[in-house]
Amino acid sequence: MTTIEETFTKLTDLKLIAMADATRELLAASPTHQLTFEEKLGIVVDREWAARDNRRTARRLKEAKLVTRASIEDVRCDPQRGIEKPLVRQLASCRWIREKQNVIVVGKTGVGKSYLAAALADCACRAGYRALFVRVPRLLEELALARISGTSSSLLGKLAKLDLIVLDDFLLNPMTDEQRRDLLEVFEDRYDRSSTVITTQLLTKTWHSALGDPTIADAICDRVVHNAHLVSLSGPSLRASKTIKDQSKNS
Repeated sequence: MTTIEETFTKLTDLKLIAMADATRELLAASPTHQLTFEEKLGIVVDREWAARDNRRTARRLKEAKLVTRASIEDVRCDPQRGIEKPLVRQLASCRWIREKQNVIVVGKTGVGKSYLAAALADCACRAGYRALFVRVPRLLEELALARISGTSSSLLGKLAKLDLIVLDDFLLNPMTDEQRRDLLEVFEDRYDRSSTVITTQLLTKTWHSALGDPTIADAICDRVVHNAHLVSLSGPSLRASKTIKDQSKNS
């Protein structure tokens, strides 16, 4: 007959650590709290399921490479900033990801564009989606290196498989012809298949002139803007406000 310690060893070997821990807790519980076999089985299975789900979520968050710890619950909602609670609740539902839509966050430096984008990516990861946060200048560098090394198809394939990509600082710098074409490839692979969040300082109506090439500009805007939720943030720089508050505390 298998002893309980042998059972724990087998559970550990099967990597069912949470299930083993839950079983130990049930065995150590007061006999006055009698549970049926079905209830006990439900408890140990639920514990293992929750532990594995937490590990998967942690892995998705790590792979997303978020620049900051951001939470959708901590997004500062203020009509004067251009973002209200109903919109945040709508975005937090991740319905826009299920429907393969995009989000464009426009605003000056420091108004919280990157934080909101990171919060949306965090929300997506916790909902079971795979995400990636990347600054556009860095992405363009990686695409250029992949082109040189002959691994462009592999990199584009990995990007296309992601449920959500956050492209931070879009149109921050002028782009070359190759960079425009690389970016178009990314948008083409994702169009109507997955979602993209874009943060930028430029209004969408100025994208054509900023992109430079009318043909590529038309193609990019057609694949991004027309099925996007537009969030226009305004107000003073949050970074500047935080610095002033910190200085006041220390004075």
